[in-house]
Amino acid sequence: MEKKIKKIKQSLIPKPDSHKGQNGKVLVIGGSSLFHSASIWAAEVASYFVDIVHYSSTVENNKVFLLLKKKFHNGIIVEQKNILDYVVEDDAILVGPGMIRSEKRITNYELRITNFNDVLKINDEGEYTYYLTKYLIENFPEKKFVFDAGVLQMMDSKWLLKLKTPAIITPHQNEFEQLFGQSIKRLDQEGKLKLVEETAKKYNVVILLKAIDDIISDGITTEIIKGGNQGLTKGGTGDLLAGLTSSFFTKSSALDSGLMASWLLKKSAEALYPRFGYWYNVDRLVEIIPQTFSKI
Repeated sequence: MEKKIKKIKQSLIPKPDSHKGQNGKVLVIGGSSLFHSASIWAAEVASYFVDIVHYSSTVENNKVFLLLKKKFHNGIIVEQKNILDYVVEDDAILVGPGMIRSEKRITNYELRITNFNDVLKINDEGEYTYYLTKYLIENFPEKKFVFDAGVLQMMDSKWLLKLKTPAIITPHQNEFEQLFGQSIKRLDQEGKLKLVEETAKKYNVVILLKAIDDIISDGITTEIIKGGNQGLTKGGTGDLLAGLTSSFFTKSSALDSGLMASWLLKKSAEALYPRFGYWYNVDRLVEIIPQTFSKI
């Protein structure tokens, strides 16, 4: 694993003659009226590893929008109406951290989604998550997507088959079961490995299953990433994983991106242990992740 990680890192180091924007551009779409910090954490950690981070969240009112501008300084805030411009421009798109899940209401309303303005008119945030994801997949199948959190709880797994570029999905075990309708929690490690690999192959996707030992597979190659500690059970660590994965995906393969992100997060947690034990927060992780990366 150490050899693989070192090799992946070499592909991520900026070239001496590179210019602004050539070392990755990421668009983070996430957040909701209930969850603001999740998507900001993802964008924040991504800003360490790419040149430009664009960030877009739901805007309930101008006060919320201004609050986001104050909290996120290392990227560019994008209004919802301009999302598609940055989907086209950026190298990788992360969708889902902090987005809300609700009951799917597949009604005749779906027939009226003829353009992006129809998506923006949706008031229910869970329904917005559903239709935004569907719209992006159907209209930008060639883009590099990372789907996380609320999106995984709302989307239809069959949409993944429409993508020309395999996406990366980052489910925990409950989200995996909900998305694919396959029980995985009660399986032993060998059973989990087999199911993740079979599912990745069936849907032409890279799966990064979050567990005590993460499992990542593209349907051909399957890896187990061990390490970390109990401090990673805290809320927000999954958002960091998604942000890291997206940033690495701008310059590396989907499988390598997930592998590096998982390994780096676990090693960063281990690096915090001598000083903080298990009692660190997401901000501590954000601070030490670049240091851990530089020491590889």
